[in-house]
Amino acid sequence: MSNRLTLLFAVAGGTAVGNLYWAQPLLEFIARDLHSSPATAGWLVTATQIGYAVGILLVVPLGDVLDRRKLVPIMMVCAAAALTACALAPSLGALLVAIAAVGVTTVSGQILTPLAGDLADDTNRGRIVGTVVSGLLIGILVSRTISGFVADVAGWRTIFAAAAVVALVLAGVLHRSIPTLPPKERLRYPALIASVATAVARERAVRWTLLLGAIGFALFTMFWTSLTFLLSAPPYGYPVSVIGLFGLAGLAGALAAQRAGRLHDRGWSLPATGAAWVLTLVAFAVAGFGGHSVVAVLIAIVLLDVSVQGMLILNQARVFSVSASARSRLNTAFVTSNFIGGAIGSAGASVLWAIGGWSAVSTAGAALSVVALLIWLVGRRTALVVSDETVAAPRP
Repeated sequence: MSNRLTLLFAVAGGTAVGNLYWAQPLLEFIARDLHSSPATAGWLVTATQIGYAVGILLVVPLGDVLDRRKLVPIMMVCAAAALTACALAPSLGALLVAIAAVGVTTVSGQILTPLAGDLADDTNRGRIVGTVVSGLLIGILVSRTISGFVADVAGWRTIFAAAAVVALVLAGVLHRSIPTLPPKERLRYPALIASVATAVARERAVRWTLLLGAIGFALFTMFWTSLTFLLSAPPYGYPVSVIGLFGLAGLAGALAAQRAGRLHDRGWSLPATGAAWVLTLVAFAVAGFGGHSVVAVLIAIVLLDVSVQGMLILNQARVFSVSASARSRLNTAFVTSNFIGGAIGSAGASVLWAIGGWSAVSTAGAALSVVALLIWLVGRRTALVVSDETVAAPRP
């Protein structure tokens, strides 16, 4: 796993996962153009994440049984077709269907991440996986900024058309760069999908890690979806280009969180996870002042992105250490649970905003952070520990 290939995986994965978030800072913009309400347009984020969870569940396990040199480019071409459908959507209903299809097909990053784990040696796996996952996280954040600028200049449809072109270019580059590896398992598709649940049911550390990951991603999407509503309404009233710039504050968090992979390699995964949950609680406490203070909003963004993204890398590296032969399937379970949590978080953002605005969102985020911190406290010495026997004798 050379530095060049690691960087390519990070860029390609970030570009793929960024497709999920083009619409997030544009909800008001899209709602006006397609004659809908902002609350209804908020379901675009939910539809994308539900589609992504379906794609992770049904497509990513194929990484354990197919040649990923072919699988990754095929999925990128399919994503390009779905992005083109978004650019041409004549109504919000059509856009909902097309953007859900984007979610199902833009799973290349989650095929590349376990592939990076397979190609890396044991002493550097956390660092390399952390770099690739950081690329995915940076893609999420940068996509919001790019989306706002492009939409202001050329309209929201242009961003989806441009993303389709980029996906096609990366499909060609990856087909030439990914090494050909023999399948790790030979299973029929129904048995392959069923084995995802088997792997989760067998390993208690995986189940507890999935629960914490889902809560963390629910908080992440709840915050960012609600932030769009906050910044587009009084007292701020920012245009979409300015709202997109707030993603750059989160970029600082993504760069800091990249170091989390090294903490896993040094055996500090569980203590660092607990520290990250404390930081998440602090982030939502600061966010509570964001209704009238843009400085508080910016501080909360940085703190939340450092904590949640650091946890994501630590959790994923911990799950990968459970089994070498089933990393794609374990990654399927990990990311599916995350994005189910993300879909719940984005849907909850619309409900909480209607009930009590930004204060309701901040209070709910703080309360969920306390719940997750208690789960970590209970499991840190037993349920969340990956035993040496499990690592030494991996099971699918």
